[in-house]
This record gives sequence, structure tokens and C-alpha cells, in this order.
Amino acid sequence: MVELNLTPGRLFKTNLQVFHNFIHPYIHPYFRKLVEEMIQETPTDSNIPLKTEGFTTLAEALDYAATGASGLNFYDRKGALRSVLPYSDLRRQARKLARRLLGLGIERGSRIALVADTDPDFVRYFFACQYAGLVAVPLPAAVHLGGRSALIDKLRGLLEASGAKAAMAPREFLPFLQEAAAGLGISHLGPAEYFEQISPSNIPLRSLEAEETAYLQYTSGSTRFPRGVVVKQKAVMSNLAGITSHGLQVRAGDRAVSWLPFYHDMGLVGFLLAPLASQISVDYLATRDFAMRPRLWPALISRNHGTISYSPTFGYSLCARRLAENGPAEFDLSSWRIAGVGAEPIRADVLDEFASVMAPGGFKKEAFLASYGMAECSLAVSFAPLDKGIETDLIDGRRLAEGNDAVAVNSSSFPDGVKITSFVLCGRPLPGHEVTVRDSQGNDLPERKCGTIFVRGSSLMSEYLNNPEATREVLEADGWLNTGDLGYRVNGQLVITGREKDLIIINGRNIWPQDIEYLAEQMPEVRPRDTAAFSIAGPQGEEVAVIVVQCRQTDVDMRDEFVKGLQRAVREEFGIDCLIELVPPHTLPHTSSGKLSRSTARREFLERQQWTEELPEKLVENFR
Repeated sequence: MVELNLTPGRLFKTNLQVFHNFIHPYIHPYFRKLVEEMIQETPTDSNIPLKTEGFTTLAEALDYAATGASGLNFYDRKGALRSVLPYSDLRRQARKLARRLLGLGIERGSRIALVADTDPDFVRYFFACQYAGLVAVPLPAAVHLGGRSALIDKLRGLLEASGAKAAMAPREFLPFLQEAAAGLGISHLGPAEYFEQISPSNIPLRSLEAEETAYLQYTSGSTRFPRGVVVKQKAVMSNLAGITSHGLQVRAGDRAVSWLPFYHDMGLVGFLLAPLASQISVDYLATRDFAMRPRLWPALISRNHGTISYSPTFGYSLCARRLAENGPAEFDLSSWRIAGVGAEPIRADVLDEFASVMAPGGFKKEAFLASYGMAECSLAVSFAPLDKGIETDLIDGRRLAEGNDAVAVNSSSFPDGVKITSFVLCGRPLPGHEVTVRDSQGNDLPERKCGTIFVRGSSLMSEYLNNPEATREVLEADGWLNTGDLGYRVNGQLVITGREKDLIIINGRNIWPQDIEYLAEQMPEVRPRDTAAFSIAGPQGEEVAVIVVQCRQTDVDMRDEFVKGLQRAVREEFGIDCLIELVPPHTLPHTSSGKLSRSTARREFLERQQWTEELPEKLVENFR
């Protein structure tokens, strides 16, 4: 984005960035290197006093951050710096864009859909909405494994549900957005440049206030169609203060690194809004670039001495596996003090593998920080203690399955016949938040009794947009939110065991699907994230366990041996029989945040088998 009314120094810097972004791919590598060297990352030192609390709105937080030198840095798929956006420039450009958005003539509080690619334009427009009194709606910027039609269908559903009055997308995603919006009556739709041609309004800017909606966050939809979480300014500011002051304990000299998508709450709140609200610089990789080249992540941390970065478990797994396959790299990860993990069930064994692979580069396993949260609570609910690494609770798995009792087992001497299950401790609630665990009748449970987790506090959503029925399902009149997650408490810390709707119940026993998936992944033919476990109704209405496995083996006999071996392992471990379906790679569905969607996997399984009231005969024979 070029502005002509700049000082000579700033004009030179801006033109360099334009040259770098649009021309440098076509010039000689020598001159390209000169340009890259002239564009510098924003410094780690903001040169202003650190402030993590006391802001009432996102605009107010940016106003303060803009008085310092820190900001946002965007890197390309080769790890080269492609764009720099200091907070000072972000504020100036966002306020200018805000006047143009007001020139659209739409009323205060109207929703503006923004395809949330990892790009400065999304950030500018998100904050332009804050200053203009409009509500940003981040939309997914990923062509899912379902392909073009799947993304278009998802975008259309979100545009309809949000009632967006305008929509913006990078040129790469514009055709998807245009097709998704066809017939919806959205009068203003286009790339960033389209809105920059709008005549600015003379109406004075009035930023969103504490009681107004900050943005609309669509849930990832792992167990249901995504719902629009209405996040008030006061709610997200409370959560940001808790994250930065208590969870991460941000301090001078911190620098964040992220590949998480902006359309997911952990990417948006955790690695855009939280760094801005604590005035620290952030280095970004696009999610798709990380997926293709995972080593870029630790390389960027090493290059800029990053101190805070986060990932779901699968990100650590992918990175460790790729580095192990391609040989170790020379990284200096000694600065990485917080390696956060959340957004899906935390696998201690995966994190141990990552720590082992990264240890030669100075990575410390004590840097791991377990946490728990959800979009309905802005982002974070609880954090484990800092500098402790991953702490696990070993329990008797059979007692948990049969009676919801999380009975601790002595790690030095396992009693005979005890099935050991390990869960990660996810810490204590943030200040101003309460957590309780309830049984199916709504009674509060004591520690080490597993049930449904409820949360109450200042960061909670006000409602699901235009969906009072769904809101009443989860949000009680006294402020308690039913998270839909299962877990228990131990010594004041929260332990997550799974999703309530994913739970498999056979013969009165509770079986967590991730336990079955983990067992399948221990077989040499199966890679991590290649399985989905769920249950379906059998011929007599009984619940039947199903495992869908992405299989790369083509030999018929070897496939048959694998199925029999996995069925035998499940029978020995869980005492149940199961159906197993082998599917090609890239078949299993995932949410926009990368989590396995078991509900979608179940639906697609039933569609593939042309399910009616009974099991197909071929699977009945397999099952027997």
C-alpha cells in the first residue's frame, strides 16, 4: 500500500518494500539480496514502557503500541522478509482506511468479512474496522482437502450467517470469495485496492467502545457447523491482559514467532492481538508455507532470537518428523522460553520427540507450556506454570472408563492388570475466571472425578450471532459456559480428556477416540494424524466403533494383514471389536484450525458406505 504524503526517509523505505514485494522475484539474485538487506525487521525493543493491562479497547491498545518501534514482520516461503508493518504505520494506515470504509455509507456495527490470509492487508483492514466502528469477520484462507468447492461452500455459509455488508480478499482468494458471495447482495466486494478507491468520509472516527462487539469469531466446527462467537471489546481485552500478564508473563525483550492462521482464535488473539497489546514484535510465516517447509519455523526463531511461539501438537510432530527425515539443522533455539501447546489434545510423547530432535540447537523441554482455551472465551482459559515443561497425570484407564474416576497410579510400580492412561495438566484458570466439572445431572464434581467442564469469567462471549437457541444450549443465565469438553481437576489444575460429543460408549464403558487413534498410530504402517475413530449405530442399535485409516499400502494381502492386526490390537487393548476402513491419503477431514473433525469423518464414512438402518453386509462380515 503506497502513500505519497511521506517524509523522504519513509518514502524511500515504503518504495523499497513495494519494490521488494512486486518486482524482486524477477531481478538478479545479487540485487535482490541488496534490497532484502535494506528492509529491516522491526526491532525487538519497542523503546516504550511495557504495558499489558489497562486497555479498554483494541484501538486503544494499538494507539499505545504505535508510539513505539515494534511491529509485524512477514516472511515468504523461502524464509526471506517480504513485508514490514510497524505498529505506528499500522495505526496510521488503519485510520486512513477507516475513513474509506465509512465512505461505504453502512451503519455502525455492520459486519465486514475479511479473508484472513497471513498478510498485512488483513491486519490493516481488521484495525480499520476497529477505528470505524465496524465489526471484522475473519474468514478462512485455505483451500481444504475437499478442494475448491469445499472452500466456496464454507465461505458462502459464513457470509450468509454473518450478514456481512462488505467483503475483502487477497487477489489469490478473490475468485473463491466472489463465487461464494454470488446472489447474496453484498454490494462492496473486492481486493484491498478496491476499497482504497472509495472516497473517504468526513465523519469523525469513533472507535468501537468497551461494550461493543470487537469482532466475530467463527468456531472451527470440529463437532458442529461453525457458530459466530460475538466477542465484546471488554471480553477480549480481559483475556489479553490475562494471557500477557499471567499466562505468558510477557517481559521486555520478548519476540513472538507464529505460523498460525489469523482466522483461528489462537492465531488471531494469541499471535496478533496479544503481541500488539504488549507492544512486542512478531515474525510471521504463512500457514501453508510452514506445512510445506516446517524447518522454516525453528529457523526463524533462531534467526531473530524469538522467545514465544505456539503450536497444536501436530505442528511439533510435523516439524520433528521432517527434521529427523532430512537431517538436523544448525539452529540456535536457546532464546525460545515459551513453546506453547494447545488447540487439540496434547500428546506428551510427541513433545518429547520434538525436544529430543531440537536439543542440539539449545531447545529446553522446560519451555513447553500447556494451555486450554476456546473461541467462546476469546481464547485462553488456563495456563500451566511457566518453566516446568509438560507435566502428566498417570491414571488407571479402566477406572476412568467404567466410573469416570481419575485414580492416580504410582509411576514407579504399575499394579498388574492396570491400564495406564496419561493426560497432560493444563494449569489453573486465569484471574477473573472460574472452572468447575459437572456430571450429567449438573452436579459439581470433586477433584479426580471426570465430567463436563464449565467456565465462567470476564472473557466469555455474549452470544452466538443470531442464534439464541444455540446460545441457550451452552450459556447459562448465571454466566456458566458449557464447553462441551470432558476433564477433571487435580491439585487445582485442569486436565482435558476429550470432547463430550466424540466420546465412544460401548457396553457402558467410556472410550476416548484419541486413545484408539493413538493405538493405531503405533503400527508401523500408520503416520500421526492418519486415523479417525468414532462410533456408529449397529444393526441392533448398539454402538459400534469405527476406525478410518489413511493407508498408503496398495498390496491387497498386506492391507488385509494390517486390518486384522489393528483389529486384534484394539480387541486386546480395549476389549471391543471394531470396523476398519482404509482410505487414500488426504481423505480425513480437518477443521479450519487443523483439528481432526471426527463428526465429519463419521458422516463421510456413512456416505461412502451408503448407510441406511443397517450395516452393509460386507462390513458385517468384517465385523464378525
